[in-house]
Amino acid sequence: MKRLRNHLIGVDQGDLILFSDFENGGPMWTGSGPRVSRTSVTFSESFRTVPNVQVGLSMWDLDGASNVRTDISAEDITTTGFEIVFRTWGDSRVARVRANWMAIGELRDSDEWDLY
Repeated sequence: MKRLRNHLIGVDQGDLILFSDFENGGPMWTGSGPRVSRTSVTFSESFRTVPNVQVGLSMWDLDGASNVRTDISAEDITTTGFEIVFRTWGDSRVARVRANWMAIGELRDSDEWDLY
């Protein structure tokens, strides 16, 4: 469990299209084997410490004739943002994906200053 030092708890969230590869013949739709998509997210305000981040699929459009293989995660989390990483492999054909995310963490107090 992560304990927060004060009452200043921030929650930031969003929902964004990661890719739409069926429109342009991109690798998630036309490729095979291991494939990865990375999307950078910047928080609307920086956190005091590295927040906890949760990501999920809010829409996926896949070819029903192939196996469904997906993995989504948050990586490289900092106080200012993170990367949403979507992976697939084998013969899976992914047309498009939308992901939602939520970050919860400690915010700076307005009286807190960094002097040096």
